[in-house]
Amino acid sequence: MTTLNPYISFTGNAREAMEFYRDVFGGHLTIDTFGEAGLGDDPATAAQVMHAMLVTDEDLTLMASDAPPGMDVTVGDNVQISLSGPAEDEIELLGYWERLSASGSVDMPLERAPWGDHFGACTDGFGIRWMVNIGGGQAA
Repeated sequence: MTTLNPYISFTGNAREAMEFYRDVFGGHLTIDTFGEAGLGDDPATAAQVMHAMLVTDEDLTLMASDAPPGMDVTVGDNVQISLSGPAEDEIELLGYWERLSASGSVDMPLERAPWGDHFGACTDGFGIRWMVNIGGGQAA
C-alpha cells in the first residue's frame, strides 16, 4: 500500500516539535542529526535534525527536518496536515484535536460541516496548521 506522509521543515526546532508530536500521538520517534550523517562541521548545525520520523501504533507517519543553512523556510506556510477518520475513531480524533489546539489557536471550531462531518482547523504552538475531520458521527 502506498502512503502519503507529511514532511515538515523547521528552522532549528525540529527535535522539540517532533517530541511534542510524539507526546500528542504516541509512537516511536527516530531522529538523525546532520552531525551523525557527517554533514555538520559547525557544532550548532551538527546537532540539528537531518531527518526525523514518527510512526504510531495506528500507522500514522510524520517526518521532519531542520532546514540546512541557506534554505528559507516560513514555518506554518509550508505544510498543512489533515487528520481524518470515521465516526468510530471519534474519541481518538477528539483527543488529537484537544492536544493540538491547546498548544496554539483554533482557526475554525470543530463543529458540523456542510458536508455532514465534524471539521475543525487549528494552528499548534509551532505554527503548523492542522485540519481534523470526523466522519458523520456525534462529535464535539
